[in-house]
Amino acid sequence: MVERRLTSHTAPPLVRLALLGCGTVGEGVVRLLRRNAEMFQRKLGASIELAGVADRSLKPDPSLGLESRLITRDAASLVARPDIDIVVELFGGLEPARSLMLKALESGKDVVTANKALLAQKGDEIFRTAARYGRSVGFEASVGGGVPIMRTLREALAGDRQRAVYGIINGTCNTILSLMTDAGAEFAEALHQAQQSGLAEADPTLDIEGHDAAHKLCLLVALAFGVLLKPTKVYTEGISRVTLADINFARQLGYSIKLLAIAKDDGSAIEARVHPTMIPQRHPLAGVAGAFNAIYVQSEALGPTMYYGQGAGQLPTATAVLADVLEIARHRCAGSNTSAPALGYPATVVKPGRVKPMDDVLSEYYLRFMARDQPGVLGAIASVLGRNRISIASVIQQGRGLTGTVPVIMRTHEAAERDLKRALSSIGKLKMVEPSPTLIRIEEQL
Repeated sequence: MVERRLTSHTAPPLVRLALLGCGTVGEGVVRLLRRNAEMFQRKLGASIELAGVADRSLKPDPSLGLESRLITRDAASLVARPDIDIVVELFGGLEPARSLMLKALESGKDVVTANKALLAQKGDEIFRTAARYGRSVGFEASVGGGVPIMRTLREALAGDRQRAVYGIINGTCNTILSLMTDAGAEFAEALHQAQQSGLAEADPTLDIEGHDAAHKLCLLVALAFGVLLKPTKVYTEGISRVTLADINFARQLGYSIKLLAIAKDDGSAIEARVHPTMIPQRHPLAGVAGAFNAIYVQSEALGPTMYYGQGAGQLPTATAVLADVLEIARHRCAGSNTSAPALGYPATVVKPGRVKPMDDVLSEYYLRFMARDQPGVLGAIASVLGRNRISIASVIQQGRGLTGTVPVIMRTHEAAERDLKRALSSIGKLKMVEPSPTLIRIEEQL
């Protein structure tokens, strides 16, 4: 008797994506989906298929494999399709991105996004909705471009307590400050060069005034400390007042100037601030140049670690998007009906955090006064600082100026922000000193 064996040839599992927005990053996602299709199938044991693209201006592109049947202007209908597993939101902005993401989650779909502004402002609603329906929200691409900091904080560092996070997380600002430092350009010239090279927007306000970095810092705080912050709670100051003179004086004092996003947890309140910061030239963050990003994490048991790489760009950001897609697809292929919390904490325990007022923040300071070139100026300034409990660590005083004023540079020891503000208000009333001195905070012990 011959034993007969029946062999069934079943197709491998299929994970179907809906892409909302096919701009720079969206095109990168399409390119990598096509280029790495075989590799993704080996890693997943399943195929990833682009089932549809919603974009108002997209046209068929044979080089990308974008046929007319895949393209629609009706994003809501695409999201509602029952055959879609994962919705990749790359529209940006608050609406319709928010509504579409909520609709996707409520209909049992997982979501991947690079929309840091939306998550910073409406993340509590989105994460709670995801938890309610047992779905995932992947947002690796929202901070640091291709730098895998979100997954690192949520998973690799989950066994430790994070005490501080310092981030160079805006490539436009870092490019401008690098041009000022390395090429001797003034701010306006450096901004123009960054715009000419495509590294700065025509309207760079969101970047150079620190708002983009503040949005990203809210997400870093959520993952590092398990608390929710709105961008309005983050002290935010941009780089538009930093001059080449400040860059050069910083160098003389042994520092580099970076736009730093800073978050610290002292156990009772969170410090959350974005501003130009002087950091020691010997520190690894000081060497991060151009459009590169870096996040430096201080962990209680592990100590310091730094994560560095391309902070923007089509393919670096697309790799982060697809890393989230693959992670979610693995859960789906394994038959999991629920997903791990997006922030690494159950949604019910992630609450708004208490933010330390800037007046209570302790820092060292760089101060640049423009003062009349006459005897007694330095003593008068020092006297006011002393009366307000601010001690001076070092002084740089220039020679006679053609305009009758000279810069007086002081680096202070650690002081409370409220004391410094009070001192500067009094110094501004001195007839021998011009109002509105330059203040840059110093982080000596990162």
